[in-house]
Amino acid sequence: MKAWLTANHELQQRDFIDTDFKRIYNVDTLMEKCMEAVIRKWGNSPALRLSSAVLRDAGYQIEQKVELVVSRGRIIIQPSKKIEYDLSQLVNGINAKNSHGETDFGKPVGKEAL
Repeated sequence: MKAWLTANHELQQRDFIDTDFKRIYNVDTLMEKCMEAVIRKWGNSPALRLSSAVLRDAGYQIEQKVELVVSRGRIIIQPSKKIEYDLSQLVNGINAKNSHGETDFGKPVGKEAL
């Protein structure tokens, strides 16, 4: 197996199978960073402050929506999967190719406002 780390702790080369002994090696290449923080009170709620560096390294941004998942006694922060739409952008996307004509559903059968 050939693998070495640079001064920046980046894995440069990986051979996961030792061809002489027919073994497979599992090499963890995720370089986890650890930051200690304190849960404090913010109004009536507990709050946790994250440093800008941690936020940046994780690929998150200020005002980004996230999901909090509780699993096995841990709180996991992950990007929100919900997609939010902006009505003005959707309306601006209407054109002759994607719009349709009126559809007639027949005469009113109740107290519909016309």
